[in-house]
Amino acid sequence: MKRARDAFAPRLAGREIGTVTSVATGIAKVSGLANVGFEELVKFPGEVLGLAFNVDEDEIGVVLLGDCWLLHAGDEVERTGRVMDVTVGDGLIGRVIDPLGRPLDGKGRVVSSARLPIERPAPAIMDRAPVTVPLQSGLKVVDALIPIGRGQRELILGDRQTGKTAIAVDTIKNQAGQNVVCVYCAIGQRASAVAKAVASLRAQGAMDYTVVVVAEGNDTPGLTYIAPYAATSIAEHFMEAGRDVLIVYDDLTHHARAYRELSLLLRRPPGREAFPGDIFYIHSRLLERATHLSAEKGGGSITALPIIETEAQDISAYIPTNLISITDGQIYLSPSLFELGVLPAVDVAKSVSRVGGDAQRATYRSVAGDLKLAYAQFEELETFARFGATLDPNTRASIEHGRRIRACLKQAEGAPVSMPEQIAVLLALTAKLFDRIPLERMGDAEHAVREAAAQIPAAVRARFDTAKSLDEGDRTSILDLARGALAPFQPKPSDKPAAKKAGTEAKSGPNGAAPREVPAEKKS
Repeated sequence: MKRARDAFAPRLAGREIGTVTSVATGIAKVSGLANVGFEELVKFPGEVLGLAFNVDEDEIGVVLLGDCWLLHAGDEVERTGRVMDVTVGDGLIGRVIDPLGRPLDGKGRVVSSARLPIERPAPAIMDRAPVTVPLQSGLKVVDALIPIGRGQRELILGDRQTGKTAIAVDTIKNQAGQNVVCVYCAIGQRASAVAKAVASLRAQGAMDYTVVVVAEGNDTPGLTYIAPYAATSIAEHFMEAGRDVLIVYDDLTHHARAYRELSLLLRRPPGREAFPGDIFYIHSRLLERATHLSAEKGGGSITALPIIETEAQDISAYIPTNLISITDGQIYLSPSLFELGVLPAVDVAKSVSRVGGDAQRATYRSVAGDLKLAYAQFEELETFARFGATLDPNTRASIEHGRRIRACLKQAEGAPVSMPEQIAVLLALTAKLFDRIPLERMGDAEHAVREAAAQIPAAVRARFDTAKSLDEGDRTSILDLARGALAPFQPKPSDKPAAKKAGTEAKSGPNGAAPREVPAEKKS
């Protein structure tokens, strides 16, 4: 004990403490912290945290990450000397947390030994690799016409209640067994909507490889603002470990509005639609972190699916155009198609994947290469035909073929389609095997072709991933299976003569007999 007393040397630890001068909804003004840095974490009474956002000469504007009614003018505030960070690691998989890493699922404390700052620089250009590996969504219209690659950023936009979240959640469900970690970031959503999405993921076992980060609609704007950055840091941990990650931001419209609210409260100069001048930068620095790393850096990737809500189908509004220019393509959902019952309501003409065929398997390109062009031509001809113009046989055939394409691309929510089933359906479409099927039976016919795809030989299935394109023998074997599946749905040759015969009976009497003579008194 004597040696311990002799070795002990008391040390003084400096603490920098300031004072709260005013409190408003979501923000606080602080004085007395002369050495605080931009975006440094500060601590208020009651374990309320804040981010130093405005660093002025006389006072600091702080974004609160907790309830503002717990604070009052005159309260002490202390520097922490660190930036905002979040818990990362495998312990988060299957959990529902808030942007601060606190559990929301009632399963106890999150166990993890690592933390990462929520704001990190994007990987350098030389550390990146081209996007060449597809990320299958399980949606026929997306995988065939708007392919997504691992490391790509694909925007999903459309009016409210058109199925944007459904596409993202179905894509997460389709990653089962694909060695892809998923991060679902709910930004400003209703608690009931988030609970429904989480229950849907859990029901199909998707929570086994998914992390859910939630900032609810009634949370402070500060939590809503940091939510996507925290979720991206969680995804980057897995990417840097060499794994493929899918991250969904649902949705960035609420994120932009939360940032606008904070900026106006902190008296930052407003610009177009009252958004601050750096509104583009907050989203560009977020989405630049989604990429495909080179083999030297582990070869991991982050695929980002940001969601944006449009108003009255206006995709040229401020925030949508910002996100369109940042991302590598967009999937546009049309309210008109949604009202017609075409689900998912993807408007193929306004949707694009700028990575294109590089992110699509060669077998898809060989069976769906002309499908988008044929569908676009059909939509134009269908609009023209509404005017009642007389159509030549070729035009009528193109319209009928387009209607079969639209019917085949319909898909129920929560029912992803496997790659062999998609290829069988798409090959039958391009070979025009569906053209003689009545439209009212197209759903059953398409389902029959999907069931027949289970009989595709294993050797042919193996070539779906490796071959540059389907050879003639593979095409023939798949088409023979499709023809056999569609045979019961083909109109019978006797259908039309039977109709004519029925008409003849009406004129000539039953069993082909001559018409009965009508008595003279009845004629008069």
